[in-house]
Parts: sequence; structure tokens; C-alpha cells
Amino acid sequence: MKKSLKQLAVLSMASLLVPFSSAGAADLAQTNKDTEIVHVSSVDWKEFHSVTGKCTLMFPNSPEHISEKMSVPEEGYDLKYDAYIANQDKKNVYMLLIAEYPQFVDQSLAQASLEGFLNGILANNPGNQLLFADMLLVDGQPALDFFIRTGGVYFKGRAIMVKNQLYLMAMECEVQNYDEARYNYFVTSFKFNQK
Repeated sequence: MKKSLKQLAVLSMASLLVPFSSAGAADLAQTNKDTEIVHVSSVDWKEFHSVTGKCTLMFPNSPEHISEKMSVPEEGYDLKYDAYIANQDKKNVYMLLIAEYPQFVDQSLAQASLEGFLNGILANNPGNQLLFADMLLVDGQPALDFFIRTGGVYFKGRAIMVKNQLYLMAMECEVQNYDEARYNYFVTSFKFNQK
């Protein structure tokens, strides 16, 4: 499952720099969803500090780190990303992916870029079913919450665009192992480090 989570996210990252029109925003199924925050015992969770992304996040255990460059020849640049992946009881996989785009990414297009990211994930597999998507602000930065089902697997995440960096926090699990409280604990634990 770890491999599919990383592949799904990485394959959709290249779509962020595709030109967008405001009409594309209508393609997203957006739902305002009140999220009940349930406190999870953090005894087993570990605070993780990403030097690369200048952020902090709680993981169920120490994550594995993958750092790679992906060539995007049709756009003429290399995409650098760091992925931190941990599983919980071999049932839920949690990931933080930090992708660094070339400096020419226009911050005013952040919402369109996040929509393009989600559309890239959805287009990657015709079996992907969008359950909901919702734009929001996280620490004043444009963000997108989304929930996707592919057969018997859930893929739920939050993507945040800050200048030329995409932060993706995501959880993948089989439907019967879905745990809303743990997912919420994971995502809401994300903090940008003070500069």
C-alpha cells in the first residue's frame, strides 16, 4: 500500500503547472463539512520535524524518508520531492510529501494548482471516486481537503500550496480500517515552523 500512495501523489504532482481556467473550479465537487475533532491518545505517536519543509507533524511511528527528483521534460524542469511514510499496525499508511517546484510558480494560482493536483489524482485511475473536496486556509495558506475511494481503499488528504512548495498530508487504508479520529489527529498536528 505504501508504494501505491506515493505513486498516486507523485503522478499527480506534475499536473500542478498546467495552465488553468476559472471554469476548472466548477469541476470539483465541493462540500462544506463540519469536522468533529476527536482526541487520540498521542502516547504512541511521534513528533516529526522536516528540515526540508520547515514543518512539524505527528506520525504513528518514525517515518521512512524518500528523496527524489522527477524529470518533467514536457515542462522543462525537475521536480524535487521528499516523502515521509509511516504505517500504523499495517492497516493505515500516513504520508507527508513535500514537493518543490521551480521558482516560477505563481502564488496567485495556488487554488487552481491545488485543483489541478486533485484532478490529476482523479484522472490517474478511472476507478477513483471523489467523495468530497473542500478549499480552506491553513495558517493563511490556500489548502484543499479531499477524500477519494478506489474500490475498497480510501485515500484522504490535505494539500497546501506555499509559494513553490506543495505539502501533502495523506492517509491510505482499506475501507474497513478507516479511522476518522486518527486521520484528523494526523492532519491537524501539521504546523509550519516559525521562521
